[in-house]
Amino acid sequence: MPLPDVLAPGLRVVFCGTAVGERSAVRGHYYAGPGNIFWRLLHESGLTPRLLSPEEDATLPDYGIGLTDLNKTLTQSHDKGLAYDVPALRAKVERHRPAWVAFHGLTAARAVRRGQHLGLATWELGSARVFVLPSASGANRSADNTTPDRLGWWSEFADMVKEN
Repeated sequence: MPLPDVLAPGLRVVFCGTAVGERSAVRGHYYAGPGNIFWRLLHESGLTPRLLSPEEDATLPDYGIGLTDLNKTLTQSHDKGLAYDVPALRAKVERHRPAWVAFHGLTAARAVRRGQHLGLATWELGSARVFVLPSASGANRSADNTTPDRLGWWSEFADMVKEN
């Protein structure tokens, strides 16, 4: 079962993935798969002052952070064949007005804008600046050898967030 959004008005950043993974759906918390290092990257990049667990995902707005996915109808074990609701994402961004939208992986970003690469985007989503991060999924470690330094990308993004 998909997870509810973790959103609030005026967040520093909203992380947007493709769809909740099967393990996360079973546990009822975002990025709860055994090989997913989202929470570690969130902390080590400096976006949170301490290492949070997936079970603490509802507390993220206290840190100025939100979570959503482009597909809120299915869980996934891969990204192939999912229907992405880009208009719903745009509406959420317009309603909550985060300073940043960080796409969690190239697949999510490319569902919104074709040809997107990792890093700072040249376009905005609503009034939010956009950054594309390499996925923290355990599957990404072996599947994507173009992003060996995921923490570097996350730290670069965290520095930009802190500047605003």
